[in-house]
Amino acid sequence: MNDKERNQPNRGTRIARVGAICYFLWGLVHYQAAYDVFLLASKLPASMERGRINQDAFYLACFATTGIAVAILLNWRNDRFGFWLNAIAISAGDIPFILFVLLPGYTAFWPGALGPVLWIAALTCTGLGRSLSVQAGPDVRLLSNRASVEP
Repeated sequence: MNDKERNQPNRGTRIARVGAICYFLWGLVHYQAAYDVFLLASKLPASMERGRINQDAFYLACFATTGIAVAILLNWRNDRFGFWLNAIAISAGDIPFILFVLLPGYTAFWPGALGPVLWIAALTCTGLGRSLSVQAGPDVRLLSNRASVEP
């Protein structure tokens, strides 16, 4: 194997990077959603409802930040922990949205379904990327970038 081949990520990592891009886009969509929810709350009089809606906007921004950070730091490298972290965190954010907002029709199906579509694409690509990498063995290039700890 020459240096050029060694520096190329394996097929699983390339597919996982497509998933990381989808998670990144999911995060951007949710920053916009957080802003929209904040604007919605600002139209309400000072009340418990306004406070709770502002809290929801904050949670959306936190989910978006988590999704983007994990995508950049871990999913891009096809990291197993990153796969599970985004799989659980983003699922916890999108499943309630689908059940309690999208399916009852409280928002338009499109663009409302954009977040869940990106989530499913990201989850599928990062899962497939992990699966292909496990079958192919470790990505030598990625392992060489990690600090080694000697006993």
